[in-house]
Amino acid sequence: MKQWGVCMPKIRRPIAIIGERNINLNLADEVDKDQIVRIGKALSSPVKIEILNLLNDKAMPMQEIAQALDLAISSVYMHIQDLEKAKLVVTETQPGLKGSMRVCVTSMESIYLENRPKPDSSGKTITSNMPIGNYFDFKVKPTCGMADISGPIETYDSPQIFYSPKRMNAQLLWFHQGFIEYRFPYTPSTTLTLKELSFSLEFCSEAPGYADDWPSDITFSINTHELGYFRSPSDFGVRRGRLTPIAWPLGRTQYGLLKTISVKSDGSYMDGKLWNEKVTLSTLNLDENPYISLLIEIKEDAEYVGGINIFGENYGDYPQGIIMSLIY
Repeated sequence: MKQWGVCMPKIRRPIAIIGERNINLNLADEVDKDQIVRIGKALSSPVKIEILNLLNDKAMPMQEIAQALDLAISSVYMHIQDLEKAKLVVTETQPGLKGSMRVCVTSMESIYLENRPKPDSSGKTITSNMPIGNYFDFKVKPTCGMADISGPIETYDSPQIFYSPKRMNAQLLWFHQGFIEYRFPYTPSTTLTLKELSFSLEFCSEAPGYADDWPSDITFSINTHELGYFRSPSDFGVRRGRLTPIAWPLGRTQYGLLKTISVKSDGSYMDGKLWNEKVTLSTLNLDENPYISLLIEIKEDAEYVGGINIFGENYGDYPQGIIMSLIY
């Protein structure tokens, strides 16, 4: 039935386009440089930052943004264009009371800018991405446990769960003291000379809940040869990990540090810095076994026994398990 004198407003529908939740960029990657510049331009403007804050939890038409910030609609349009170019905002045309309107939204939660040189690609590199639950051996003491994308696996602080078949789904594992060993398949090349062996993984200390000041001495060994220890400064939990699922609550470990351990002909390195000149590729006797062993340990007599969290590809900040690279 027609109602005289009543103007029925059109309902704003949910915006259909969803932007990037987590933006990952590398200063050393040529592909990322243009977007880094565009993001820098966008974030250098206080007005654009105010617009992002307005859009933090809801979609808004440009007219409402202009009214909220007391700006001309033409000025808002230019700011939104810059934010779109930087992939910080997406827009969509929707029907309004008088024609159409441009609705803006941001789904961006984090921007991660990495300054890590890309690996040398002049030779041949063979990589293996080991799921963190696919360990070969372990001996751990509580606090300890594992989690998958749905949350905790079985029970907390019981070393027995490390025998569970569900460990293969683990995306986060932790223990206070002890060791865990991974074995990666290895077949010696008859035609290529190995120049470097490296392992990349994300990890941090293990505290009750989380703690910014919680050092832990984490020792790494390859084929039973001890390279040294890294002193992790924290159990990081002040923000949600970029990949950590909603099922894993805040107030617990969220993300770690991505570190690279490598062995060359002249010694062992941590993130490209000489770590132990006594352990070299020849020291490891790689041809003796069909595998390469990586042992990660919290020693009982370490100065700081602060445990460890190891992150899989669906927790933390980096979408990977433990990556072994053979560089020829």
